[in-house]
Amino acid sequence: MMPAAGFLAPVVMIGFALIFAAVVLALYRLIKGPTLPDRVVALDMMTIAIVAFCGLAAVRTGQAAFLDVALVLALVGFLATVALARFAERAVERRAGRDDRDV
Repeated sequence: MMPAAGFLAPVVMIGFALIFAAVVLALYRLIKGPTLPDRVVALDMMTIAIVAFCGLAAVRTGQAAFLDVALVLALVGFLATVALARFAERAVERRAGRDDRDV
């Protein structure tokens, strides 16, 4: 049977690799878009992946400070996502209102 420390290290490294892949894919979607909601979702996904990275870093190093960083980043990411979603919603409403006036 494999000891817990021997099992944990490779699993954490695999987790880091998967998180890196998620950040790269989200960055691609953030750059390519094509729409504002796509970019907002990509930014939210990047934030979540970075929060997961902080959690894995806390597990790997045993430093609880990474959890504080993850918590603050999660809160800021949530607020940013809500603000950008509201901005996108207003942009659609403005565009629809402008189209009604033009007709």
